[in-house]
Amino acid sequence: MKDLILRVNTLIEALPYIKEFYGKTLVIKYGGAAQMSESLKHSFAQDIALLKFVGMKPVVVHGGGPEITHIMKKMGKSSEFVDGKRVTDDETMEIVEMVLSGKINKEIVALINHHGGQAVGLSGTDGTLIEARKLHEDLGLVGEVQAINPQIINTLDEAGFIPVIAPVGIGEDNKKYNINADTSAAAIAIALKACKIIFLTDTPGILRNYEDTNSLISTVHVNEIDDLIKDGVVKGGMIPKLTAVKEAVLSGVSKVHIIDGRLPHALLLELFTDAGIGTEVVA
Repeated sequence: MKDLILRVNTLIEALPYIKEFYGKTLVIKYGGAAQMSESLKHSFAQDIALLKFVGMKPVVVHGGGPEITHIMKKMGKSSEFVDGKRVTDDETMEIVEMVLSGKINKEIVALINHHGGQAVGLSGTDGTLIEARKLHEDLGLVGEVQAINPQIINTLDEAGFIPVIAPVGIGEDNKKYNINADTSAAAIAIALKACKIIFLTDTPGILRNYEDTNSLISTVHVNEIDDLIKDGVVKGGMIPKLTAVKEAVLSGVSKVHIIDGRLPHALLLELFTDAGIGTEVVA
C-alpha cells in the first residue's frame, strides 16, 4: 500500500507542472552522455513521448560530436578544434551530415516512435529551417545561425508530430554548414517563442567547483552569466552553451534548464518534481 501511495503522490506532485506547461513549446537539446547508453536513449525517448501525450509540444535538437569524432577516426581522419569548434572541411562536412542526419537523427526518431510518439526527423536544411552563414574563415564550413524559418516545425506540430532536428544549416551560397547544437537550440526556441529550453549535458548543471558535484548552483540569473565565465567558474564547452542560454533568456525564453543527461528520465525529474535536479537560468 505504501508503494501505491508513493506513486499517487508522485503523480499529484507532477499535476501542477503538467497544467502549467500544457500546450506550451519546450525545446530539448539532446546530446553528450545521454546518447551513449542504450538504456538512457530509451528513457529519453519515453520522456519525450510522455511530454507529448500530456499536452506539451516538445521539439528535439540533437548534437553528435563524440559520434562524429569516432566515425572520423575510423575513416583515418583526425579532428581539429578551435575554441571548442570543429574545423570542418568539405570531407568533414560530409561526415557530419552523414552522422547527424543519416544516423543519429533516424535513431532518435525510431526510438520515440517505438515508445508511442510520432516523431519526424529534420535537417536544418529542410524547408530552409536554419539559414546559416560562415562563422570564420579558419573554421571552414562551421556556420552561425542567420535566421530560423519555423514554418515546417509549426506544420508538424499542428499535425501532432514531434520534430527532431539535426543542426545542419544552409547558406545563401547553397553550402551546408556545421552549426553548434546549443546555438541552434537557442535560436529555434526564440523563433518558436518556447517557454523553456532544456539542455541535457554531461554534468549535474553549473557547478561552483567543477570537481565537486555537491557545488551545484540551482538557480542562476541571466545577469550573472558574464561573471561566471570571467571568474572561470564556467569553462570549455559550457561557455558557448551559456552564451546561447543568455541570448535565449534575453530574447524572451522564460527559463532554461541545464541538467544531467546521464540520469534516467532526467527530463521528467527536472520538469515534474518540486526539487528538480539541475540548474535553472532565469531572467
